[in-house]
Amino acid sequence: MTNVVDSPELSVVSSGNLIAPLQLLGPDGKLRPEAAAVDVNGTYLLSLYRDMVLARSLDQAAYHLQRQGELGLWLSCRGQEAAQVGSIRGVRDTDHIFPSYREHAAALCRGIGPAEMLAQWRGTAHGGWNPVDRNFHITSLVLSTQLLHATGYALGVAADRRKDSSVDEIVMCYFGDGSASQGDASEAFNWAAVTNAPIVFFCQNNQWAISTPSSSQSRTPLHVRAAGFGLGTTVVDGNDVLAVHAATAAAAERVRAGGPPELIEAITYRMAGHSTSDDPGRYREDDEVRSWEERDPLARVRALLESKGWVEGAALRALEAEAEALAEETRVACRALVAPPLEETFRNTLVEETPALRREREQYTAWKETFA
Repeated sequence: MTNVVDSPELSVVSSGNLIAPLQLLGPDGKLRPEAAAVDVNGTYLLSLYRDMVLARSLDQAAYHLQRQGELGLWLSCRGQEAAQVGSIRGVRDTDHIFPSYREHAAALCRGIGPAEMLAQWRGTAHGGWNPVDRNFHITSLVLSTQLLHATGYALGVAADRRKDSSVDEIVMCYFGDGSASQGDASEAFNWAAVTNAPIVFFCQNNQWAISTPSSSQSRTPLHVRAAGFGLGTTVVDGNDVLAVHAATAAAAERVRAGGPPELIEAITYRMAGHSTSDDPGRYREDDEVRSWEERDPLARVRALLESKGWVEGAALRALEAEAEALAEETRVACRALVAPPLEETFRNTLVEETPALRREREQYTAWKETFA
Protein backbone atom coordinates (compact mmCIF):
# COMPACT_ATOMS: atom_id res chain seq x y z
CA MET A 1 0.00 0.00 0.00
CA THR A 2 1.30 3.45 -0.87
CA ASN A 3 2.61 5.36 2.12
CA VAL A 4 1.64 9.00 2.39
CA VAL A 5 4.62 9.85 4.57
CA ASP A 6 7.86 10.62 2.74
CA SER A 7 10.30 11.20 5.58
CA PRO A 8 10.53 9.69 9.08
CA GLU A 9 11.80 13.06 10.26
CA LEU A 10 8.55 14.81 9.32
CA SER A 11 6.94 14.54 12.75
CA VAL A 12 7.61 17.26 15.32
CA VAL A 13 9.13 15.81 18.49
CA SER A 14 9.30 17.84 21.68
CA SER A 15 12.02 17.94 24.29
CA GLY A 16 9.53 18.65 27.03
CA ASN A 17 8.19 22.04 25.92
CA LEU A 18 4.67 22.77 24.72
CA ILE A 19 4.46 22.29 20.96
CA ALA A 20 1.86 23.21 18.37
CA PRO A 21 -0.13 20.41 16.68
CA LEU A 22 1.11 19.26 13.31
CA GLN A 23 -1.46 20.05 10.61
CA LEU A 24 -1.17 19.26 6.90
CA LEU A 25 -4.81 19.65 5.83
CA GLY A 26 -6.81 22.55 7.22
CA PRO A 27 -10.51 22.52 8.12
CA ASP A 28 -11.15 24.35 4.84
CA GLY A 29 -9.90 21.33 2.90
CA LYS A 30 -6.76 23.09 1.70
CA LEU A 31 -3.24 21.75 2.07
CA ARG A 32 -0.97 23.72 4.34
CA PRO A 33 2.65 24.55 3.38
CA GLU A 34 3.86 21.78 5.72
CA ALA A 35 2.23 19.23 3.40
CA ALA A 36 5.06 19.79 0.92
CA ALA A 37 7.13 17.39 3.07
CA VAL A 38 4.88 14.43 2.22
CA ASP A 39 3.67 12.71 -0.92
CA VAL A 40 -0.06 13.41 -0.87
CA ASN A 41 -1.27 10.60 -3.10
CA GLY A 42 -4.83 11.04 -4.37
CA THR A 43 -5.52 7.32 -4.65
CA TYR A 44 -4.36 6.64 -1.12
CA LEU A 45 -6.19 9.68 0.24
CA LEU A 46 -9.40 8.34 -1.30
CA SER A 47 -8.81 5.01 0.45
CA LEU A 48 -8.44 6.82 3.78
CA TYR A 49 -11.65 8.72 3.10
CA ARG A 50 -13.41 5.44 2.35
CA ASP A 51 -12.24 4.00 5.66
CA MET A 52 -13.62 7.03 7.52
CA VAL A 53 -16.96 7.02 5.70
CA LEU A 54 -17.50 3.31 6.39
CA ALA A 55 -16.55 3.75 10.03
CA ARG A 56 -19.04 6.56 10.49
CA SER A 57 -21.77 4.50 8.82
CA LEU A 58 -21.17 1.52 11.11
CA ASP A 59 -20.95 3.80 14.14
CA GLN A 60 -24.24 5.54 13.38
CA ALA A 61 -26.00 2.24 12.70
CA ALA A 62 -24.79 0.86 16.03
CA TYR A 63 -25.84 4.04 17.82
CA HIS A 64 -29.40 3.70 16.49
CA LEU A 65 -29.45 -0.02 17.34
CA GLN A 66 -28.72 0.83 20.94
CA ARG A 67 -31.52 3.39 20.97
CA GLN A 68 -33.84 0.66 19.66
CA GLY A 69 -32.86 -1.63 22.53
CA GLU A 70 -30.76 -4.01 20.45
CA LEU A 71 -27.47 -3.13 22.21
CA GLY A 72 -26.89 -2.64 25.91
CA LEU A 73 -24.46 0.23 25.36
CA TRP A 74 -22.51 1.96 22.59
CA LEU A 75 -19.62 4.40 22.69
CA SER A 76 -19.57 6.45 19.50
CA CYS A 77 -16.37 7.34 17.66
CA ARG A 78 -18.06 10.04 15.55
CA GLY A 79 -15.61 12.88 15.03
CA GLN A 80 -12.56 10.74 15.78
CA GLU A 81 -12.41 8.85 12.49
CA ALA A 82 -9.33 10.67 11.18
CA ALA A 83 -7.37 10.01 14.37
CA GLN A 84 -8.13 6.29 14.19
CA VAL A 85 -7.88 5.69 10.45
CA GLY A 86 -4.76 7.81 10.01
CA SER A 87 -2.98 6.05 12.87
CA ILE A 88 -3.95 2.45 12.13
CA ARG A 89 -2.94 2.92 8.49
CA GLY A 90 0.35 4.43 9.66
CA VAL A 91 1.57 1.15 11.16
CA ARG A 92 2.02 -2.29 9.66
CA ASP A 93 -0.58 -5.05 9.77
CA THR A 94 1.98 -7.13 11.70
CA ASP A 95 2.13 -4.54 14.50
CA HIS A 96 -0.02 -5.45 17.49
CA ILE A 97 -2.74 -2.99 18.51
CA PHE A 98 -4.26 -2.49 21.96
CA PRO A 99 -7.53 -0.48 21.79
CA SER A 100 -9.69 0.93 24.53
CA TYR A 101 -13.45 0.86 23.84
CA ARG A 102 -14.03 3.48 21.14
CA GLU A 103 -11.68 2.33 18.36
CA HIS A 104 -14.36 1.08 15.98
CA ALA A 105 -12.77 2.75 12.94
CA ALA A 106 -9.39 1.19 13.71
CA ALA A 107 -11.01 -2.21 14.24
CA LEU A 108 -12.85 -1.96 10.94
CA CYS A 109 -9.56 -1.20 9.17
CA ARG A 110 -8.13 -4.40 10.65
CA GLY A 111 -10.93 -6.44 9.10
CA ILE A 112 -13.08 -6.82 12.20
CA GLY A 113 -16.68 -6.94 11.05
CA PRO A 114 -19.95 -5.76 12.61
CA ALA A 115 -20.90 -9.10 14.21
CA GLU A 116 -17.56 -9.38 16.01
CA MET A 117 -17.58 -5.72 16.99
CA LEU A 118 -21.11 -5.73 18.41
CA ALA A 119 -21.07 -9.05 20.29
CA GLN A 120 -19.67 -7.53 23.47
CA TRP A 121 -22.11 -4.60 23.39
CA ARG A 122 -25.07 -6.94 22.84
CA GLY A 123 -23.93 -9.07 25.76
CA THR A 124 -23.46 -12.28 23.79
CA ALA A 125 -19.68 -12.49 24.38
CA HIS A 126 -17.06 -11.02 26.66
CA GLY A 127 -14.86 -10.22 23.65
CA GLY A 128 -15.82 -10.19 20.02
CA TRP A 129 -12.75 -11.47 18.18
CA ASN A 130 -9.53 -13.42 18.41
CA PRO A 131 -6.68 -10.92 18.99
CA VAL A 132 -4.18 -13.19 17.24
CA ASP A 133 -6.00 -13.20 13.89
CA ARG A 134 -5.65 -9.46 13.22
CA ASN A 135 -2.98 -8.44 15.75
CA PHE A 136 -5.75 -6.42 17.38
CA HIS A 137 -6.48 -6.96 21.05
CA ILE A 138 -10.01 -7.18 22.41
CA THR A 139 -11.76 -4.10 23.78
CA SER A 140 -10.62 -2.83 27.19
CA LEU A 141 -13.55 -1.39 29.13
CA VAL A 142 -11.67 -0.51 32.33
CA LEU A 143 -9.87 2.80 31.93
CA SER A 144 -6.14 2.62 31.21
CA THR A 145 -5.65 -1.11 31.81
CA GLN A 146 -4.68 -1.60 28.16
CA LEU A 147 -1.63 0.67 28.55
CA LEU A 148 -0.02 -1.75 30.97
CA HIS A 149 -1.12 -4.75 28.91
CA ALA A 150 0.40 -3.18 25.80
CA THR A 151 3.64 -2.32 27.56
CA GLY A 152 3.98 -5.88 28.83
CA TYR A 153 3.33 -7.22 25.33
CA ALA A 154 5.94 -4.81 23.94
CA LEU A 155 8.49 -6.18 26.40
CA GLY A 156 7.73 -9.62 24.99
CA VAL A 157 8.39 -8.28 21.50
CA ALA A 158 11.69 -6.84 22.73
CA ALA A 159 12.63 -10.25 24.13
CA ASP A 160 11.85 -11.84 20.75
CA ARG A 161 14.05 -9.26 19.07
CA ARG A 162 16.98 -10.22 21.24
CA LYS A 163 16.59 -13.82 20.10
CA ASP A 164 15.87 -13.01 16.45
CA SER A 165 17.14 -9.76 14.91
CA SER A 166 14.64 -10.07 12.03
CA VAL A 167 11.73 -9.32 14.39
CA ASP A 168 10.72 -5.70 13.79
CA GLU A 169 7.18 -5.68 15.18
CA ILE A 170 6.08 -2.78 17.35
CA VAL A 171 3.03 -2.19 19.53
CA MET A 172 0.54 0.68 19.38
CA CYS A 173 -1.84 1.43 22.24
CA TYR A 174 -4.91 3.68 22.02
CA PHE A 175 -6.28 5.60 24.99
CA GLY A 176 -8.12 8.82 25.75
CA ASP A 177 -7.30 11.94 27.72
CA GLY A 178 -9.42 10.67 30.62
CA SER A 179 -7.37 7.46 30.81
CA ALA A 180 -4.21 9.57 31.09
CA SER A 181 -5.38 10.63 34.57
CA GLN A 182 -5.27 7.03 35.79
CA GLY A 183 -2.23 5.78 37.69
CA ASP A 184 -1.89 2.88 35.23
CA ALA A 185 -1.02 5.36 32.49
CA SER A 186 1.88 6.89 34.42
CA GLU A 187 3.14 3.43 35.33
CA ALA A 188 3.01 2.34 31.70
CA PHE A 189 4.83 5.44 30.46
CA ASN A 190 7.59 5.03 33.02
CA TRP A 191 7.89 1.28 32.54
CA ALA A 192 8.04 1.63 28.76
CA ALA A 193 10.64 4.40 28.94
CA VAL A 194 13.06 2.71 31.33
CA THR A 195 12.91 -0.57 29.39
CA ASN A 196 12.95 1.07 25.94
CA ALA A 197 9.87 -0.95 25.00
CA PRO A 198 8.97 -0.84 21.28
CA ILE A 199 5.63 0.90 21.72
CA VAL A 200 3.75 3.94 20.44
CA PHE A 201 1.11 5.32 22.80
CA PHE A 202 -1.65 7.04 20.82
CA CYS A 203 -3.87 9.41 22.81
CA GLN A 204 -7.10 10.64 21.27
CA ASN A 205 -7.58 13.81 23.28
CA ASN A 206 -11.27 14.33 22.56
CA GLN A 207 -11.50 17.13 25.13
CA TRP A 208 -13.80 15.37 27.59
CA ALA A 209 -13.42 12.56 30.13
CA ILE A 210 -17.15 11.93 30.30
CA SER A 211 -18.16 15.33 31.75
CA THR A 212 -14.72 16.50 32.89
CA PRO A 213 -12.92 18.79 30.43
CA SER A 214 -9.25 18.28 29.65
CA SER A 215 -8.45 21.59 31.28
CA SER A 216 -9.70 20.24 34.62
CA GLN A 217 -7.85 16.95 34.41
CA SER A 218 -4.28 18.19 34.39
CA ARG A 219 -2.46 21.50 34.58
CA THR A 220 0.27 20.15 32.28
CA PRO A 221 -0.53 18.98 28.72
CA LEU A 222 -0.21 15.25 28.21
CA HIS A 223 2.64 15.42 25.71
CA VAL A 224 4.69 17.48 28.17
CA ARG A 225 4.01 14.98 30.95
CA ALA A 226 4.98 12.10 28.67
CA ALA A 227 8.25 13.79 27.73
CA GLY A 228 9.03 13.98 31.44
CA PHE A 229 8.97 10.17 31.56
CA GLY A 230 11.46 10.03 28.68
CA LEU A 231 9.06 9.38 25.80
CA GLY A 232 9.42 11.01 22.42
CA THR A 233 6.29 13.10 21.91
CA THR A 234 4.31 14.44 18.99
CA VAL A 235 1.18 16.59 18.91
CA VAL A 236 -1.04 16.40 15.86
CA ASP A 237 -4.37 17.75 14.63
CA GLY A 238 -6.45 14.63 15.24
CA ASN A 239 -9.07 15.69 12.69
CA ASP A 240 -6.44 15.82 9.92
CA VAL A 241 -6.04 12.27 8.59
CA LEU A 242 -2.94 13.23 6.58
CA ALA A 243 -1.13 14.68 9.58
CA VAL A 244 -2.12 11.76 11.82
CA HIS A 245 -0.95 9.24 9.24
CA ALA A 246 2.34 11.02 8.68
CA ALA A 247 3.05 11.48 12.38
CA THR A 248 2.17 7.89 13.24
CA ALA A 249 4.21 6.39 10.41
CA ALA A 250 7.21 8.50 11.40
CA ALA A 251 6.94 7.64 15.09
CA ALA A 252 6.46 3.95 14.32
CA GLU A 253 9.60 3.82 12.19
CA ARG A 254 11.68 5.57 14.87
CA VAL A 255 10.53 3.05 17.45
CA ARG A 256 11.00 0.18 15.01
CA ALA A 257 14.59 1.31 14.47
CA GLY A 258 15.31 1.00 18.19
CA GLY A 259 14.43 4.50 19.35
CA PRO A 260 12.69 5.22 22.65
CA PRO A 261 8.94 4.64 23.01
CA GLU A 262 6.79 7.48 21.76
CA LEU A 263 3.51 9.19 22.54
CA ILE A 264 1.29 10.89 19.98
CA GLU A 265 -1.35 13.27 21.27
CA ALA A 266 -4.07 13.74 18.66
CA ILE A 267 -6.28 16.76 19.35
CA THR A 268 -9.79 15.76 18.31
CA TYR A 269 -13.39 15.81 19.56
CA ARG A 270 -16.14 13.30 20.23
CA MET A 271 -19.27 14.60 18.60
CA ALA A 272 -21.61 12.37 20.59
CA GLY A 273 -21.77 11.76 24.31
CA HIS A 274 -19.29 9.65 26.18
CA SER A 275 -21.69 6.75 25.67
CA THR A 276 -25.35 6.23 24.92
CA SER A 277 -25.93 6.53 28.69
CA ASP A 278 -24.58 10.08 28.68
CA ASP A 279 -26.28 13.39 27.96
CA PRO A 280 -23.50 15.76 26.78
CA GLY A 281 -25.96 18.66 26.62
CA ARG A 282 -25.74 18.89 30.41
CA TYR A 283 -22.09 19.91 30.39
CA ARG A 284 -21.18 21.08 26.84
CA GLU A 285 -22.18 24.31 25.19
CA ASP A 286 -23.82 24.15 21.76
CA ASP A 287 -21.35 26.69 20.40
CA GLU A 288 -18.47 24.41 21.30
CA VAL A 289 -20.02 21.49 19.45
CA ARG A 290 -20.76 23.64 16.40
CA SER A 291 -17.18 24.90 16.28
CA TRP A 292 -15.91 21.32 16.14
CA GLU A 293 -18.51 20.32 13.56
CA GLU A 294 -16.88 22.90 11.30
CA ARG A 295 -13.66 20.88 11.68
CA ASP A 296 -15.32 17.61 10.67
CA PRO A 297 -12.53 15.21 9.59
CA LEU A 298 -14.56 13.74 6.74
CA ALA A 299 -15.62 17.07 5.27
CA ARG A 300 -12.09 18.41 4.89
CA VAL A 301 -10.86 15.29 3.08
CA ARG A 302 -13.81 15.32 0.70
CA ALA A 303 -13.20 19.02 -0.01
CA LEU A 304 -9.59 18.29 -0.95
CA LEU A 305 -10.50 15.29 -3.09
CA GLU A 306 -13.04 17.32 -5.03
CA SER A 307 -10.88 20.43 -5.39
CA LYS A 308 -8.00 18.36 -6.79
CA GLY A 309 -10.25 16.34 -9.09
CA TRP A 310 -9.17 13.13 -7.36
CA VAL A 311 -12.71 11.77 -7.07
CA GLU A 312 -15.71 11.68 -9.40
CA GLY A 313 -19.37 11.80 -8.55
CA ALA A 314 -19.83 8.17 -9.56
CA ALA A 315 -17.15 7.07 -7.10
CA LEU A 316 -18.76 9.07 -4.29
CA ARG A 317 -22.17 7.59 -5.03
CA ALA A 318 -20.66 4.10 -5.03
CA LEU A 319 -19.07 4.82 -1.66
CA GLU A 320 -22.40 6.04 -0.26
CA ALA A 321 -24.01 2.80 -1.42
CA GLU A 322 -21.20 0.79 0.17
CA ALA A 323 -21.64 2.68 3.43
CA GLU A 324 -25.38 2.01 3.46
CA ALA A 325 -24.73 -1.67 2.71
CA LEU A 326 -22.41 -1.80 5.71
CA ALA A 327 -25.06 -0.13 7.87
CA GLU A 328 -27.59 -2.75 6.79
CA GLU A 329 -25.05 -5.52 7.45
CA THR A 330 -24.55 -4.05 10.91
CA ARG A 331 -28.29 -4.09 11.64
CA VAL A 332 -28.75 -7.65 10.38
CA ALA A 333 -25.64 -8.96 12.14
CA CYS A 334 -26.62 -7.35 15.42
CA ARG A 335 -30.10 -8.86 15.52
CA ALA A 336 -28.70 -12.28 14.62
CA LEU A 337 -26.37 -12.34 17.62
CA VAL A 338 -27.61 -14.72 20.32
CA ALA A 339 -26.03 -15.59 23.63
CA PRO A 340 -24.20 -18.94 23.67
CA PRO A 341 -25.57 -21.71 25.91
CA LEU A 342 -24.42 -21.40 29.51
CA GLU A 343 -22.82 -24.83 29.13
CA GLU A 344 -20.08 -23.12 27.10
CA THR A 345 -19.00 -21.25 30.23
CA PHE A 346 -18.12 -24.52 31.94
CA ARG A 347 -16.16 -25.65 28.89
CA ASN A 348 -14.25 -22.40 28.47
CA THR A 349 -13.47 -21.39 32.05
CA LEU A 350 -10.23 -23.38 31.93
CA VAL A 351 -8.11 -24.49 28.97
CA GLU A 352 -9.19 -28.08 29.65
CA GLU A 353 -12.47 -28.86 31.36
CA THR A 354 -11.82 -30.58 34.69
CA PRO A 355 -13.87 -33.51 35.97
CA ALA A 356 -15.44 -31.20 38.58
CA LEU A 357 -16.48 -28.64 35.95
CA ARG A 358 -17.82 -31.42 33.72
CA ARG A 359 -20.00 -32.72 36.56
CA GLU A 360 -21.28 -29.20 37.24
CA ARG A 361 -22.05 -28.71 33.54
CA GLU A 362 -23.92 -32.01 33.34
CA GLN A 363 -25.88 -31.16 36.50
CA TYR A 364 -26.81 -27.78 35.05
CA THR A 365 -27.91 -29.32 31.75
CA ALA A 366 -30.05 -31.90 33.56
CA TRP A 367 -31.62 -29.16 35.68
CA LYS A 368 -32.32 -26.99 32.61
CA GLU A 369 -33.99 -29.87 30.79
CA THR A 370 -36.54 -30.19 33.57
CA PHE A 371 -38.06 -26.93 32.24
CA ALA A 372 -38.36 -28.19 28.67
